[in-house]
Amino acid sequence: MEFFDLIKRRRSIRKFKPDKVPSEILEKIYEAIRLAPSAGNLQVYEVFLVEDRRRLGQLAKAALGQDFIQEAAAALVFCANPEQAASRYGSRGRNLYALQDATIACTFAHLAAADLGLGSVWIGAFDDAAVWQAIGSPKGLRPVAILPLGYPAESPQPTSRRHWKEFLHPVD
Repeated sequence: MEFFDLIKRRRSIRKFKPDKVPSEILEKIYEAIRLAPSAGNLQVYEVFLVEDRRRLGQLAKAALGQDFIQEAAAALVFCANPEQAASRYGSRGRNLYALQDATIACTFAHLAAADLGLGSVWIGAFDDAAVWQAIGSPKGLRPVAILPLGYPAESPQPTSRRHWKEFLHPVD
């Protein structure tokens, strides 16, 4: 698919069909994640795949009752590894680059899912401790985003967006 067609077509999907996503499709998303740019190519993120219904329910609860998460075929939980980034970049790596790496990886997964005919929605509102519990309490990692995935059971209309002239500020 042409990139600009893809970003115009992509929507946040909160209703999913019950169909499982084949592993070959998921592996293409993992490859997109692998190819995402990162600070110094450190790739200071970890991604957790959740397909178990009980754990998806835990993630929904952790995400402040966003129950549609448990209806998705799967969810990817993107976590930053701040200390790994700090090992090369100090406090800026810990406080910024690790988060950027994880969010860029999630963005690539989000767009790859859309390109592959899947629906997804970026979830950033959640209780960190409850997410850790749902994915097995990984030490030293910071959850950054939850990305539920599945075949869409809805076709939302486009939402309004600001014109680029409203947010672009040329500097002389």
